[in-house]
Amino acid sequence: MDATMLRHACARALLLAPLLPMTAQAALSAPEQKIASTVKAEHGRSVALLETLVNQNSGSMNLEGVAKVAQLLRPELEALGFKVQWKPMPATQRAGHLIATHTGRPGGKRLLLIGHLDTVFEADAPFQTYSAKGQTATGPGVGDDKGGVVVMLGALRAMQAAGTLAAANIEVVLTGDEEDVGDPQDLARADLVAAGKRADVALDFENLAQEDGQDMGSIARRSSNSWTLKTTGKSGHSSGIFSSSAGDGAIFELSRILTAFRQELPEPNLTFNVGLIGGGQRAELDADGVRLSADGKSNIIPSVAVAKGDFRTLSQDQTERVRRKMQAIVARHLPLTEASIGFDESYPAMPPTAGNRALLAQLNAVNQDLGLAPMAELDPLKRGAGDIAFVAADVDGLVGLGIAGAGSHAPGETADLGSLDRQAIRAGILMSRLGAQAR
Repeated sequence: MDATMLRHACARALLLAPLLPMTAQAALSAPEQKIASTVKAEHGRSVALLETLVNQNSGSMNLEGVAKVAQLLRPELEALGFKVQWKPMPATQRAGHLIATHTGRPGGKRLLLIGHLDTVFEADAPFQTYSAKGQTATGPGVGDDKGGVVVMLGALRAMQAAGTLAAANIEVVLTGDEEDVGDPQDLARADLVAAGKRADVALDFENLAQEDGQDMGSIARRSSNSWTLKTTGKSGHSSGIFSSSAGDGAIFELSRILTAFRQELPEPNLTFNVGLIGGGQRAELDADGVRLSADGKSNIIPSVAVAKGDFRTLSQDQTERVRRKMQAIVARHLPLTEASIGFDESYPAMPPTAGNRALLAQLNAVNQDLGLAPMAELDPLKRGAGDIAFVAADVDGLVGLGIAGAGSHAPGETADLGSLDRQAIRAGILMSRLGAQAR
């Protein structure tokens, strides 16, 4: 090695030394060390982008705002060599999806990266702007999922700098309605499902989960299903209730069913909830199914009652089993009453699989080489539904590659800026290793 090369090598070593422990530097390849140093060097750029994205409102129903976030991200992806497409979705009454593809070497694994553009905070919400104090950033969607998108981009930029992006086959799908999926759902998720069928691995960049300060690995997400229950009875004077001619009325029938749900449905990984209820002489849900109006009198046997709720499961088999049990309970009927129940599946389940665990093992190999603690499996009861579940039947996946934080979906939502670099480095090295593998 001549003197000039030696000086350059020493300079690179000094640059990396403050960023990684010595054991990690020894375990990482030169391109992987470059990924780590690039992410660290671009921390300010990533935080600035996060602020810009958060300050652009993109509530799911703010279609113009969602499209503007997509416009902000498009040049970021195009600069990395991605072919970018904005897919408007007027038929679902949502803004659309941003889809980007990067073609690498033939025969290499195909990676699907999943995130979303929208937030739960609409244009009229009081919580609208980004702020930061120390390592804590606050703002609508700062963690869910604008922080995750920034992690994704930081990892991809670092891969480009390290030379590992060129060979990687990657498709990015950033949905515009993850927080409020458009209808019909089949159309709203058609592009994501198709991308899942093309992929070998799916990586979801929603929030990193933590327990007791430890980063956790997520290999499963539960489903989200809603139900609507309606009961009817014979109306009449309350003095005749429970008689053979009057029966038990609609509200007692509704109460019977809900009590039986509570007593007979519980099983591992299942939760179920009643979120809205009413009954009387009249009970009507609005068109959106979120408001209920009812009227009646204490001395009149109620003729109608309505309840709405949800249930969440860890597999499609569990979803179908729970649905059958609910239908059987509904079918029993108190005297002179009738009841019916309808179901709506918002998100399928992403069950824990051997393939998902194998991916977590590869992520933990990255953690080991970085000198980081291994990530244990997160209890799926502690993770909500998400877009990756739509591709879970077709491809192995991991969840939670985004930024850490707290308070998602609530005013005051925060992101831990200290986790941004750690997550981008993990993701960049994991994607580089996966992308180098054969299909």
